[in-house]
Amino acid sequence: MKKEELTRLAELGVATVYEASGREGLIDVPLIQLLPASRAAGPARTVLCGQDDNLMVHAAIEHIQPGEVLVLTMPEPAPVALIGELLATQVKVRGAAAILVDAAIRDVEELAKLGLPIWTRFIRAKGATKTKVGELNGMVSIGGARISSSDIIVLDADGGVCVRLEHAEEVLKAAEGRFEREARLREKLEAGETSYDLHGLREIVENNRRKL
Repeated sequence: MKKEELTRLAELGVATVYEASGREGLIDVPLIQLLPASRAAGPARTVLCGQDDNLMVHAAIEHIQPGEVLVLTMPEPAPVALIGELLATQVKVRGAAAILVDAAIRDVEELAKLGLPIWTRFIRAKGATKTKVGELNGMVSIGGARISSSDIIVLDADGGVCVRLEHAEEVLKAAEGRFEREARLREKLEAGETSYDLHGLREIVENNRRKL
């Protein structure tokens, strides 16, 4: 996708993109957003680390391309820090758009000052080993979302969603349409109308009452 299209996906946000994709690809785990109000969207650079080990994070850094989202996973999520200030500094220098960690981060105050958007499952000081060889650029899974390298990851305060690269333009178009519909709906709500009537929900409730 073009840079401006990725920027627009980030602007539209996780909830809108998720709904527009047919409710597919949700990264359905609680994520800590390190930088409040941060948003990101970019192709995934996937890393499957060995359990409780970050050797492959070091190995992945030289492969990162500008605008990518570095996605760090292990066979089983655990509160072990896969990344801290020094690794994140290298990731930022390579031009990554963000980091998504299905494990822990540490050096939180330093990472916040660094300014690179990061989403993580845990914050823990416990360090990783550097002895286990994992896999770069393979398919990984986070919160029920299967993520392949180059799939588009969208992240904001609501969490994250994965969009298949081959569907990304279609999802962007659908997300724009949803955004426009919600803008028109918002005007009606601000004028005093209710979603209960606008969405035909009153009829559902009243019809159900008649059956009781």
